[in-house]
Formats: sequence, structure tokens, C-alpha cells
Amino acid sequence: MSRTRRICVVTGSRAEYGLLRWVMAGIRERAGLELRTLVTGMHLSEHFGATWSEIEADGFAIDERVDIQLGGDTASDIGRSMGLGTIGCADALARLKPDLLVALGDRYEIFAAVSPALIARIPVAHLHGGEVTEGAYDDALRHALTKMSHLHFVAAEEYRRRVIQLGEDPRHVFNVGGLGLDNLELLPLFDRAALERELGFELGAKSLLVTFHPVTLDGPDSARQMRELLAALHDRPDTRLVFTMPNADSDGRALGELVREFVAGHANARVFTSLGQKKYLSCLRAVDGVVGNSSSGLIEAPAARKGTVNIGSRQQGRLKAASVIDCAPDRAAISRAIDTLYTADFQRTLATVANPYGTPGAARRVVDVLADVPLDGLTRKKFHDIGFAT
Repeated sequence: MSRTRRICVVTGSRAEYGLLRWVMAGIRERAGLELRTLVTGMHLSEHFGATWSEIEADGFAIDERVDIQLGGDTASDIGRSMGLGTIGCADALARLKPDLLVALGDRYEIFAAVSPALIARIPVAHLHGGEVTEGAYDDALRHALTKMSHLHFVAAEEYRRRVIQLGEDPRHVFNVGGLGLDNLELLPLFDRAALERELGFELGAKSLLVTFHPVTLDGPDSARQMRELLAALHDRPDTRLVFTMPNADSDGRALGELVREFVAGHANARVFTSLGQKKYLSCLRAVDGVVGNSSSGLIEAPAARKGTVNIGSRQQGRLKAASVIDCAPDRAAISRAIDTLYTADFQRTLATVANPYGTPGAARRVVDVLADVPLDGLTRKKFHDIGFAT
């Protein structure tokens, strides 16, 4: 009889946990698999909503907590947090002794978990690799995570080709689609009336969901871009605005303060540290569109038949549906893009938009591979050359 396969899932933020939730549930429910969890990053910070409680509310035990002390958002603060994360995750993995580590995305907390796993010869399954976000240092972290990983679950065929281009074995690269689409299919969402009660805020005749994260390769310019966005939204007193707070990236706290100041002076706006997946996706269903630079505007919004105003360079390079309106990070361009989103012609196109991130079911497809793939010898990788023509 084969031994139970112990799989550890690492999560460091509300957004990434929302993508991992159904993978975690699938591992827990699959015979022959044993789920372990390592929770770190923003989950353990009161400033970012202490979202570890959402993980437990969903019925998952937290096996290890690694506090990386997110006390600031300067480059040195984040570098120090990465160091603390690496030390803490190395110790946690030594205690957990997983057969496989599952990690998603491109954030520095995840890099801090995967790097000690590499040294400990723990195979790593990486989700949502091969993507490009040219406006953030996350881009380099994502590709570095690909090179430290052994199994790859990507969201589109273009991303599969890119992971192979990075030298990964095609037999270990699986196109499963976007994990965020599973939430729209599997989570029981609030209807509009129930959502408004949950928010304590009426959405009115017009409403937008707004999330703007730091553009980490643009440095202090992120604050200027946020001011331009808020100036454009100031001109729309007839529109209800639901803000979610920026990530724990460089200058994230400064952007958060700008949002709080704006909301304090605008009765048509509310800000939430963390909505959680159910309320966030319920908002996505209920509002007229999404504004900002979050990946959810590219992946989940098209599936919800909502338009997206995608601002600036943070998501530059990612696949985008026709429902995504790119615009420069200045007041006039943002206003024009929002005007376009509200036009009858644009709204009519949303019903037939094709989502480049596939169809729901990604979590199930991931778990099927995790349950059956041979692990022996997986950590001994060979660079796969694709044979460039000379």
C-alpha cells in the first residue's frame, strides 16, 4: 500500500489564498493526500486585516505561522521581511516534512518559502507561472520561482510555452486555466441586497470596484498615479466607489493613506482592508466595472462579464480579454476610459467576451496531477533546450 502524500500549501496574502482555496479543499478531500498549511505575510498582519482568520473560517487548520513583521514598506523593510520569511519558513518546513510544497504567484513572501524548500530538496509545484507583469518586481520573482520549482500549473497556453522557454521540462508543465474562475463557479455569492447589508453601503445606480496596487518598478511615481486616479474619481460624485486596500509592497502604506483621505472626504466612497473572496466577488458581480491595476480585473472580471479599466504598466504583458480597457495613469485618460466602460456599445460586448484564462475547474485539474505524478527524482532537473535556429 502506497504511503499518504503530504502536501504543504503556502499562502501569504488574501488574494493568493482566494486562488488556492479550492486546491486546498481538493487536497484535503482526496484519498491518499494529506494537507498541511504554512501561513505567512499579510495574513498575519493586523494592518492588512489579519486574514488568517478567513482561512480558519473556511475550515482549514493552520499548521505553521511565519510572521515576517510587515512593519513598513521601504525597500529595506521588505528585504528584511524576506530574510525573516526565509528563516521562519526553513524552520517550518523542517517541522512539517512535506513531500511536496505548493506555491502560487510572484510575491516576495512566496520566494522566501520556496528558496529553503529548494535547499531542503522538497519538490515544489508552482501555480500561475509564465505570466508577465512588466511594471512590478514581482515579474522577476515569478520567473525565479519557476526555476526553483519542479511542477508547473499555468493559466494559458502562451504561459505554458514561456515556462518551457525558461528551460522547464514540457512533461511537467500543465495548462489548467485560471484558478480565480473556480471561485465564481463554486462560491455561493451574495445577491445585491445582501451584499449591501454586508458592506453597510448602498451601491446606487452607478458603482465601481477600485483596487490600485503599487507599481513597484516605478518607485515614488506610484503615489502620483494614485493621485491621478483619485482625481478622476473625484469628478464622479454620482458613482458609488468600493475601494480595497493596496498590497504590502513598496509604498503600499502611502497609497493606502491616500485612499483613506479620499474616502473620508467623499460620502459616495467606502474602503475595506479586506473584503474576503465572497464579498469581493459579490461586489464584482454587482458593480458596473473594475478600476485599477489588479490582476482580478484581467482574470475574474471577464468571467463575471464586467469591464475593466486597467491603469498604467503594472499588468503590462499579461493576456487581456476585450473587456479590458488599458489607459495611461493620468486623470484625463482614466476618465475617458471610465466613460468608455459606461457606453452602451461597450456594455453590449461583455456578454460574448472570450476569457483567455479558460474555464472553471483549474483546482480539480491541479489536484489530479498532485495525486498521481511520480515524485521520485523530481528535484534533479535538466535544462530543457528548445533548439533555437542558428
